[in-house]
Amino acid sequence: MIAGIDHFVLTVRSVEATCAFYERVLGLRRLDQSNRPTALLFGSQKINLHEVGRTFEPKAKAPTPGSGDFCLVAARPLAEICASLAANDVVIEVGPVERIGARGPMLSVYFRDPDGNLVEVSEYGSGKTGGA
Repeated sequence: MIAGIDHFVLTVRSVEATCAFYERVLGLRRLDQSNRPTALLFGSQKINLHEVGRTFEPKAKAPTPGSGDFCLVAARPLAEICASLAANDVVIEVGPVERIGARGPMLSVYFRDPDGNLVEVSEYGSGKTGGA
């Protein structure tokens, strides 16, 4: 009944700081439209940003900066992602480590964005894991 994820929402302290981080570190593209939340575009998905005190309706019951925990699939080799993280002084908390994602074995790194959200970036086909 469900084909995929179109977008998700992050509540952030600063749209400017969040956009700058994701644009610089992961190459996401910012989209600003009148009367719509600022969005970060990647692939065929997006992240809508709601700034604390300036959210859009409807919204989560208790939106809080730093409560996100999500995984993004890399479009480039994970080594390039790690190099971008290092070049931007972003600390990798865990990884690269083997994980099992929705499509099977993958290699992942975990780090935090400016609000403390846990971001996982994964590369399929790199993990040595043999099964679930």
